[in-house]
Amino acid sequence: MNVQNVSGFRAPDQRRSALLPGYMSGFGNSFETEALEGALPVGRNSPQKLPYGLYAEQLSGSPFTAPQATNQRSWLYRIRPTVKHSGRYEKIDKGFMRTAPAAREESELPLGQLRWDALPFPDRDSTFVTGLFTVTTAGDSDTQVGMAAHLLLATRSMENEYFFNADGEYLIVAQENALRFWTEFGIIDIGPGEIAIIPRGVIFRLELPSGPARAYVCENYGGAFTLPDRGPIGANCLANPRDFHTPVAAYEDREESSWLYVKWGGELHRTRIDQSPLDVVAWHGNYAPYKYDLRHFSPVNAVLFDHPDPSIFTVLTAPSETPGTANVDFVIFPERWSVAENTFRPPWYHRNLMSEFMGLVYGVYDAKPEGFVPGGMSLHNQMLPHGPDTTAFEHASNVELKPVKLEGTLAFMFETRFPQRVTKFAAESASIQKNYIDCWKDLKKHFDPNRREPK
Repeated sequence: MNVQNVSGFRAPDQRRSALLPGYMSGFGNSFETEALEGALPVGRNSPQKLPYGLYAEQLSGSPFTAPQATNQRSWLYRIRPTVKHSGRYEKIDKGFMRTAPAAREESELPLGQLRWDALPFPDRDSTFVTGLFTVTTAGDSDTQVGMAAHLLLATRSMENEYFFNADGEYLIVAQENALRFWTEFGIIDIGPGEIAIIPRGVIFRLELPSGPARAYVCENYGGAFTLPDRGPIGANCLANPRDFHTPVAAYEDREESSWLYVKWGGELHRTRIDQSPLDVVAWHGNYAPYKYDLRHFSPVNAVLFDHPDPSIFTVLTAPSETPGTANVDFVIFPERWSVAENTFRPPWYHRNLMSEFMGLVYGVYDAKPEGFVPGGMSLHNQMLPHGPDTTAFEHASNVELKPVKLEGTLAFMFETRFPQRVTKFAAESASIQKNYIDCWKDLKKHFDPNRREPK
């Protein structure tokens, strides 16, 4: 068993020099891990007395009676039960954090296709709590449907500060510099091109090992992310389960005054506690945070003609009650070969029931070679037309069609069945490209009723 013990760290510099995290492989598995040998009870979940004087506590990510395939829970064996990591909460200013549907009326921005440059880091200290800037919201968190798209601009590690979200799970896409999540379940490190998923209710602290960090964050109000059904693709390719990694147990045993922040019902609360809540010495179950390297995604693409639907690039999906209609899809556009013959290879012009929030981690996106920058964002809402800009259209229509590898590129999309409402912060940001709509203005009329054959 892979054992890791990071107990007893008393100072920030000691925590940062802790052992690098270890991981267990697989998606949706039932894991078991202990940071002290013999901490896990054998053959039962809650014996009368536990080794090391620990407490047993269950964390449920689904109702007790959920079907076996979707039932999520883990047993945590911790120094104190979480009721001791709680106190008298006070409601505090939520900053630029927003939750659906509360932000629906706060923006006067007219309907339209939207794009933003990379937002600068704030000129103040910002942690995960104070550096989360909501760009769009969709659905209703109270009814557990919809999502929010945030931009994380963190300039300072959280010291004696902890956070959990009761409104949804977080999918974090690292874009600039590394992120280290110290969670109840263990430690997760990600860098640009990797993602981390922090389930609803899991307590964590964010550290910045290499300085200020930028990330895109999807807050999923609905059912947990899972792997999409591959259908006729079969058992392999896309995101393979073995490439997902869940951290081994690691704990803190620190008696220091700390703040615990909680996002609940769209509001931000905090309480003072006297110790670290990351005190889980051992755990077992299938409800836990995990990470994935997007460069392990195995794309499936057209090998003869036509451009497939972007759903072929789905990494994770949060299903809705309507089969085939996602609450949220997480889709990527990674490095891949483009080989289709007699085909317009970039994404086609499109109007869509689903609303699409896009970000660019690095490189160039083939449908928008100009103006869409790493760290930037775009929003193409429900039924609004979008597609390649003029430069991409002209190039793709006239280029010699030979196999081409799209290299050094990674874009992604948070796609939902709900309209995405833009927050006041995003609508009034100086980074919004007010001339984005002009990227299509030079598309020419090529129609000629007397010429059947293409020029």
